Amino acid sequence: MLEKDIQEVEIEIEELAIQLSDMLNAALFFAGVKKENLKEAVDAYLDAIDEVFEEDDDGEMGLDEIITLINHIRDVKPQLFNS
Repeated sequence: MLEKDIQEVEIEIEELAIQLSDMLNAALFFAGVKKENLKEAVDAYLDAIDEVFEEDDDGEMGLDEIITLINHIRDVKPQLFNS
């Protein structure tokens, strides 16, 4: 029974990760990233977490932090965005 429960939780986590990835892509798209640049923008977003919040270890990413990261990407990689 425990093994089945673990498998169900793993599947749920995987599904949530996919949804979160889709939501990040949508957020970047609506922030102005060109559709063909979404993969590069997601990579830049993940890199920006360390660049922008290198000393912040609490791990909490709320709305303000996400906006800060997207603005950072706009500043360092403006070519990813629509003009």
